[in-house]
Amino acid sequence: MEAAAKGDVETLKQCVEQGADINVRGKAKRTAILIAAMNDQLEAVAYLISAGADIDLQDETCFNPFLYGCINGKLELIKMMIRANPNLELLTRFGGVGLTPACEKGHVDVVRELLTTTDINVNHTNYLGWTPLIEAITLNDGGSKQQEIIKMLIEHGANIQMTDEYGVTPLELARRKGYTEIEQILLQAGAQ
Repeated sequence: MEAAAKGDVETLKQCVEQGADINVRGKAKRTAILIAAMNDQLEAVAYLISAGADIDLQDETCFNPFLYGCINGKLELIKMMIRANPNLELLTRFGGVGLTPACEKGHVDVVRELLTTTDINVNHTNYLGWTPLIEAITLNDGGSKQQEIIKMLIEHGANIQMTDEYGVTPLELARRKGYTEIEQILLQAGAQ
């Protein structure tokens, strides 16, 4: 775990060669690959992937390297994880797929990568009844990053009529927030 946190690939190799469990869990059920990811040790992440680490194991807060990268806007980490074929259906602690928090937090490059290189569910509904589109509208500032994300979501099949748990449409949510630019994007896409 310490070697993973420091990015000490040579020590990681020695541990694996000596038979250490590559998927052993430490504090908060974190694996070495997650610890490496959380410390931006991408060389260590790459080594652990090549050595057979389970990239999908989640810690107590539902983090794994892929979801951690989505939530925190770590594009290079996301690219590595996508190449390693993660389970795109694993959920964050709020019930979203990786796309959901990336949209909420305005991680434009991560959203673009997910939409163009994976088949992640663009209309997944989280525990609150929100899709990535609804999160992008409701939980941010309506600015240019959110507008770009909303356009990408629509281009990649986001259902602009899917409502939240109370039956409120994305268009109505944008109007309530006063996001006129997002309202126009939705109207141009045929929202009602």
